[in-house]
Amino acid sequence: MIEKNILITAGVILALGVVGFVYMRPAPVTKEVVVEEPKEVLQETPTETEEPIVENVAPATKEFSVDAYYDSTGVWFSVKEISVNKGDNVKIKVKNIKGMHNFNIDEYDVKKDLPLDEEVSIEFVADKAGDFIYYCSIPGHREKGQWGTLKVSE
Repeated sequence: MIEKNILITAGVILALGVVGFVYMRPAPVTKEVVVEEPKEVLQETPTETEEPIVENVAPATKEFSVDAYYDSTGVWFSVKEISVNKGDNVKIKVKNIKGMHNFNIDEYDVKKDLPLDEEVSIEFVADKAGDFIYYCSIPGHREKGQWGTLKVSE
């Protein structure tokens, strides 16, 4: 009888441990989606005197989803780094899930207010290479951690 109670207790503890592990592990906060624009191809075959066919390829669109919020440790964007290539179309979908926030990238002239519980879509062409800071300009938010880096590679 005591042996049966020990086995039942051990089973309950094991089950609670598994459930705790599943629910306490961190969830992924972002997903990068690359959307390729349709390619435009000329179909003519060049003759000996004509120039070769030139294929026009639209740059890739890189999409990112970011949440803006605060908690007891600071004020945050859920994504701290966004990496793209120079010439890429960039689409950043930002959702304010708690508090008052905005989204700014000075070098790309991006200045967007983020209404609570609304997704705001920000689109631009990454035509400058380098590292650029995106941030919330509400007083104290950037200082408390609400900023990230846009990395644009050549």
